[in-house]
Amino acid sequence: MHKLRWIVAIASLGVIVMPAIALSEDLVVPAPIPAQPPQPPEDSGASSAWNVEVAPAKVHEGVDLDERQLELVEQVSKYFRKLDTLKGRFVQTGADNKRMRGKFYVKRPGRFRFDYARPSRQIVISDGRYLAIQDLDLNNEDRVALNQTPFRLVLRSDVDLVRDARIIEVQESEDIIMVGIEDKDPNAPGQIRLFLTTRPHLELKKWITKDAQGFDTRVEVSDLVTSAELHRDLFRIRTLGKPFGTP
Repeated sequence: MHKLRWIVAIASLGVIVMPAIALSEDLVVPAPIPAQPPQPPEDSGASSAWNVEVAPAKVHEGVDLDERQLELVEQVSKYFRKLDTLKGRFVQTGADNKRMRGKFYVKRPGRFRFDYARPSRQIVISDGRYLAIQDLDLNNEDRVALNQTPFRLVLRSDVDLVRDARIIEVQESEDIIMVGIEDKDPNAPGQIRLFLTTRPHLELKKWITKDAQGFDTRVEVSDLVTSAELHRDLFRIRTLGKPFGTP
């Protein structure tokens, strides 16, 4: 399994740069070959959705928000601020259109868990300090500090996207708000687009992240339940091989 990474900054796609050489008069130099469009990875599994191998950072200046856009961003911030717990189902679609399903649980601040349905046998879990990907088949685990991921923006106790995020896009349709954000902290690179429905009430519907090769991963959520009682063991990163509920 790939080493643990999280949501990534956008990679710049260009042509292959060839080293300079001294040319003789009779040397025929072939025309440069454009780089081929990247292909989706063959092993697009659960881990690829959390892949944050950071490409050279492409810094966005953000957009100048008008009054309505500021209001929309504040609505999204308020939605996450009011969340205590959240659980539901998810469908993850990778760049190769492969779908994976499962259940997820969130307890703010900072804790969440994604249990992938068979045959993946993978768990993505945050205990509030670290984020881990555990592959139960391979008995393999990778970790990264939660503060090095852009999801900290919506998992912290005092969510304020205008204060903490670089807003790169705000759109509004008849019943959807979309906000594209990057963390202002250079230690938490990455970009995420949040989609929330406004009918019958404001509610998270999906998010889209981009990996280092420029591929999008979409996660759609459903059957959401707020204010549910969630056992603290759900968010404990246990040692692989031990049963649920043990440290």
